[in-house]
Amino acid sequence: MTDSTAFDWRSFLLKWSGEWADSLPDGEERGEGDEAARRERWLGFPPASEDRIAALEERLGRRMPPSYREFLKVTDGWRHAGGFVWLLAGTEDARWHNDESGLGEMFEEDLDEDAGPEERREADIWRRGLQLDVESDVTHVLMDPEDMDEDGEWAVYTWASWRAQPPERHAGFLEFMRDMHREFHSLRAGGSDEEPVFVNDTTRELDAAVEEARLEALRGGWERAGKALDEAKGYGRPRAAGLGDQIRRLLGQTYMVYFEGLVTDPRYASELLPPLVAEHARNTHWDDSTLMFHLRGADEDLVALAHSMLGQVRDGTYRYTAAGPFGEAVERARESARWGDTDEAWRTLMAAVPLWEPLGPDHLAPLGWVADPVLGPLLTPERGRELLATARGGQAGEAPAPAAGLDEGGLAWLAEPDPGNNRTSYRFVLVEAVEPDELPGRLADGDGAVLNEPMTFWEARNESSRNKSEFSSFEDRALVAVGRAGAGWSFAFDGDPAPFHRPRFVSPAPAASAGTRAVVVWNGLRAWHGKPYFHLSVAQDGAEQYSFTYADGEIERSGEIPSALDPSRFFGSTGDGAGAERPVLEAVSREFGVRLPRHALVKGRLHTFTTRSWTRPPGEGEGYMVIRMHRGPVRPAHDGGIPS
Repeated sequence: MTDSTAFDWRSFLLKWSGEWADSLPDGEERGEGDEAARRERWLGFPPASEDRIAALEERLGRRMPPSYREFLKVTDGWRHAGGFVWLLAGTEDARWHNDESGLGEMFEEDLDEDAGPEERREADIWRRGLQLDVESDVTHVLMDPEDMDEDGEWAVYTWASWRAQPPERHAGFLEFMRDMHREFHSLRAGGSDEEPVFVNDTTRELDAAVEEARLEALRGGWERAGKALDEAKGYGRPRAAGLGDQIRRLLGQTYMVYFEGLVTDPRYASELLPPLVAEHARNTHWDDSTLMFHLRGADEDLVALAHSMLGQVRDGTYRYTAAGPFGEAVERARESARWGDTDEAWRTLMAAVPLWEPLGPDHLAPLGWVADPVLGPLLTPERGRELLATARGGQAGEAPAPAAGLDEGGLAWLAEPDPGNNRTSYRFVLVEAVEPDELPGRLADGDGAVLNEPMTFWEARNESSRNKSEFSSFEDRALVAVGRAGAGWSFAFDGDPAPFHRPRFVSPAPAASAGTRAVVVWNGLRAWHGKPYFHLSVAQDGAEQYSFTYADGEIERSGEIPSALDPSRFFGSTGDGAGAERPVLEAVSREFGVRLPRHALVKGRLHTFTTRSWTRPPGEGEGYMVIRMHRGPVRPAHDGGIPS
């Protein structure tokens, strides 16, 4: 905490006054007070005597907070506190607000019954606050005597109706004045053709700090760099926001991250446009003009590139590329990630980060990959911190501790509740000594034997439904995601299967096991509807070796089941399925040395395809329904029917 009594108010205010005076254009018409302030390079007034301060405190019935008292001893009031308070009160004008504005009543009406202390304070400050604004652009400045820290400092609240935000809190009067000096700088930093170039000791110090922060970030010191850049951003210094946004984006932050001033530079377009475009595409309710607003000032080529990239991101075809050894690592990482090995993909990227080279002096880290549909899901805040802490771009620094992997291995994680408790049933096929892209040939027929581009499971389901024109109540074709299931195994996983029906079920294990082994698991021990069930079948060289099915409280088995997978170990002689899910999954994982990649299945994008039916064909006399959807001209209703 700053000791406000030790703060050098006079030096601070003199510097502010000189910066203000130098920022004024020549020949501009000003009022008498402002013109005198410009000539004298002093925005203040004569200091207040101790008697005047004591008289103020007697009139108000309260001792003033330390920082405001020290301020008054230097100047009895202040002109141009920031951009919207033209005159700040001294000893003569400070007064209790007593809800003179009626805003206390307005804020009170907006309070909910369960409003907390913070919201209550926003309504109460208008009745008890000390008003400091004398002349302003409809901007209120109140000190709250009930919001006081251990040093006796009163919090300062500012509010303007045109900002459409709750009152902004400043820790004390000194903090408020520092914030107003920052606001003054931020408003002047942009400048115009009519104004003098805004350069002074403060801007030079901040710009030097920005350059040092850039180098510090490349050395891996992202936290220190981020603080320095945020400070410079508050003063409106160029480069600070664009550099700081690169750090924020790798920490997983997307709100108000626009790479200001850099994204329209063609040198950085291949790295900074993709994350900006991807965030825009994710917010489906945003109009495309919003994206163009953040690209104002860009040339026609860059705008065209942004539109093209937006289309690629929306249809999932965007692919991030980079030059040199890092670019080669990107391709290897994508190959790992598209088959579900996201931990290996991340390790591949991180190993190459020290070799990465920036595209220009204001490029801090590789960023375009976060928009890649396969690579983007690799990013977590922990991994972002690891990347940022890694020295790169020709700088040296200590290597950070690796971020923990996201896939703990095995199958047991499937027994854990997911955030929405939606994973209550699932099924999967494991095939040994077969690559994932070979699975459609073993599990699908005809047009289904083609892998779709990587996408989330829900995207794949929506796409499948959109393209499907025929639905059968008997047939059960599974939409599965594919990938690697550990050393020498591949998987096909369905996270939202149809209901299990034992009389019609046909395990896909035999057909998948030609020349190898295949394992099928179908779990519904936590299914919302019907009784719990679990099925395991193992086949080799096209023939089932053994299987068991737990359903309706009973166990049905066939073949010689290894003791490690004996269903009586998990379900008991009475077929009690409670608590069996995790142990049986652990046993399957140990028996075959397999795993499923949690992160890729839950948050990543994988190739998908539709299998042949998991049910046998209907027998004689078995009824079922077929529904055909026609997206062209309407056809007679008899095109659909219920065969007997």
